[in-house]
Amino acid sequence: MSPDLEAATKRSARSSAPALSIIIPCYNEAESVASLHEGLVPVAAALAAQRGPVEIIFVDDGSTDGTLDAFRTSFDGTEPANVTFCYTQHVVNRGLGAALRTGFAAAQGDIVVTTDSDNTYRLTEIPALIDRLTPGVDIVTASPYHPDGGVENVPEYRLVLSKGSSLMYRVLVDRHLHTYTALFRAYRREVIKKISFEADGFLAGTELLVYAMLQGYVVAEYPTVLHARVAGVSKAKLMRTIRAHLGFQGRVLLYRMGVVSLRQSTQLQGGNS
Repeated sequence: MSPDLEAATKRSARSSAPALSIIIPCYNEAESVASLHEGLVPVAAALAAQRGPVEIIFVDDGSTDGTLDAFRTSFDGTEPANVTFCYTQHVVNRGLGAALRTGFAAAQGDIVVTTDSDNTYRLTEIPALIDRLTPGVDIVTASPYHPDGGVENVPEYRLVLSKGSSLMYRVLVDRHLHTYTALFRAYRREVIKKISFEADGFLAGTELLVYAMLQGYVVAEYPTVLHARVAGVSKAKLMRTIRAHLGFQGRVLLYRMGVVSLRQSTQLQGGNS
């Protein structure tokens, strides 16, 4: 085990592997725990009743505000039937991409959902997101920039980055997909096992999606509303994230032009973006 990763995972006994894993990366989100608990527990209970065992994996990415303790205090002892809460902690902050890789490594479900901890996408929409994972579809991504989606009260500077990046990826990858930057997604297990991504930061979700699409995996959109966060502040470093997207877009362009192979494009991606 990596020296900067604490095996702080708690799993209750269960008779079968989970049908569904929900991964929630967190960094200094103690203020969001109450609203997350309120929204997540009934959704997890309903999903377990409909689909079988569910595991919720909280990945605390080196928080310094007591996030992990807050999660344990709030969630321990409140598990609905067939729902397990698991906790994993990075000793130091490593970034969203690193948190996703930790969550994916721990996930056992045939379907894996990733979602934000700040309620920017409503947890009540997880069942509808999964329902779009129909036969022949490998990934479902939330899509506020779809004509049927929307945005509410999100700061304009964040929209410039997200919408601008998605527009560029539409040109480079597939114009039919409207949103490339959402974390709120459902994946078939095969995707997260076979598609590697290197970015440690906020580029990671886009990198995973783009490489999956370039390798032939089918993506469907779930039009929905992106909301302003309920509590706390965004951890995104704007200029760093912009540079990361620009660099990755350049590598995708080189691949599209035939200058590099997909494997070489992947190798060119830096791990700290």
